[in-house]
Amino acid sequence: MSEQITFTPTRPYLARAIYEWICDNQLTPYLLVDATQPHTDVPLQFVKDGQIVLNLAPHAVHQLHMSNDAITFSARFGGVAKEIYVPIRAVLGIYARENGQGLFFDPSEYEDMEETAAPETEQTKQEAEPTKKKPSLRILD
Repeated sequence: MSEQITFTPTRPYLARAIYEWICDNQLTPYLLVDATQPHTDVPLQFVKDGQIVLNLAPHAVHQLHMSNDAITFSARFGGVAKEIYVPIRAVLGIYARENGQGLFFDPSEYEDMEETAAPETEQTKQEAEPTKKKPSLRILD
């Protein structure tokens, strides 16, 4: 009887390493994201063909956190602050804007893995609550 060993995906580790390499070389890190993946929270007005490119330069983002599960940060889009949540499975690549060097990932790497739930945000709390009927006004004759 042979046991199947499951390994953690390499994507989050490689993404962190490439990000550090890009920043160490004074280049601009860009993150290519599959915006169609569940729990991905990005500004939809900038999504094209289901994808979005996000600037991760230290001066462009606030509170960047790259964990094994997700990349989170806040940034301004059109002058409006937005909290960004990108599950690692939605990361398609990370590369330098100036020369295109970086790493692009196989989109099917996470197909066989179970999806983990995203942390509860204000938006997901509102979605979970039953929708209440809005008050309306009727004129009676």
